[in-house]
Amino acid sequence: MKRCSTLACSAALSWAAASPAFAQSTITLYGVLDNGFVYQSSSGSNSAIRAVPGGLFATRYGFKGSEDIGDGLHVNFQLEQAFSGQTGAATNPADAFNRLAYLGLSGGFGEVRFGLQNTPQYDVLQAAMDPSWVKSIASPMNNFNALIIRTNNGISYYTPTYGGLNAKFMVALRDSSNGSGNGIGFYNALVQYNNGPLNVAAGYERGDEPSVGAGGSYTITGGAAAGPGAVLNVFNAGASYAIGANRIWLAYHTENLTNTPKYMQHDVYQISDSYQLSPFTLISVMYGYLYDRTGHGDNAQQLGLLYEYSLSKATELYTAAGFIQNRNQAKYTLSGTAYSGLTVPAGADTRGIGVGLVHRF
Repeated sequence: MKRCSTLACSAALSWAAASPAFAQSTITLYGVLDNGFVYQSSSGSNSAIRAVPGGLFATRYGFKGSEDIGDGLHVNFQLEQAFSGQTGAATNPADAFNRLAYLGLSGGFGEVRFGLQNTPQYDVLQAAMDPSWVKSIASPMNNFNALIIRTNNGISYYTPTYGGLNAKFMVALRDSSNGSGNGIGFYNALVQYNNGPLNVAAGYERGDEPSVGAGGSYTITGGAAAGPGAVLNVFNAGASYAIGANRIWLAYHTENLTNTPKYMQHDVYQISDSYQLSPFTLISVMYGYLYDRTGHGDNAQQLGLLYEYSLSKATELYTAAGFIQNRNQAKYTLSGTAYSGLTVPAGADTRGIGVGLVHRF
């Protein structure tokens, strides 16, 4: 091996000492595949059995990465696209990444994010509301509630956690393709306490984008299509407490959505119980009651059951079942996480059961 001269070695060492130290970046490819089938029937209408994607989890793939830039600071990004595991088609072919596309910075101060991202209510609070994280046909909260689940042009701040207590805030700015093109079209704030067996969270959101619910900046789940100038106000609160292998859940949701065919204004109350039968088996029972505050008596109630069996750390089988009793003009249906339920006649009962396989990578 040829040795370097004293002068050359000294120059190289001096350059190395003077050059900044670049930390390593990490990039991860990840995804979830959820395929299955569901049977649903309603009083006074036809029944159907369908192959469905996303009965429990939305099928998606994504990339996330982080760079350590020193002094405890990290630059983070995440890109995520949803697609159908049944056909392979993108949920929205017009977008390269229709679920997440944000860049942010984290450190001792907490974390900030900029871009298309999940709202704190959807990303965090739902995990405190029921055993399914408000997913599948088994969850009354999934079938009864409207919620803005993600926003374009989002700016969010997540505080550090102190003794289990943290807070999360988000605003979303309009752009030229949505409404006036300036100002704040959405905001959301929540607080959470998660320590030991107790998890409690509560949050409020308001979205007043003119195109809300119509495929614009916001994606709404569970509610009717909104007209121009719609305003959605939502307050959610959830709490759960673990006692050994058992966990009890309580949840409350209230909303009003203007400029709909009929002004939506209702409250939802839910109680749930989950039990870890074995390291591989989890069974959950959920009951929810919807109270119509418009005075029309369009109330509804649901009983749901979710059974999950882990084949491995990455793969699980699940069965979800639900029964909804609608009253007067209520016509709530059983929807999966990534598909809509059958149309239900006003005041008709509906029931359904679905089976699926989930694999994470």
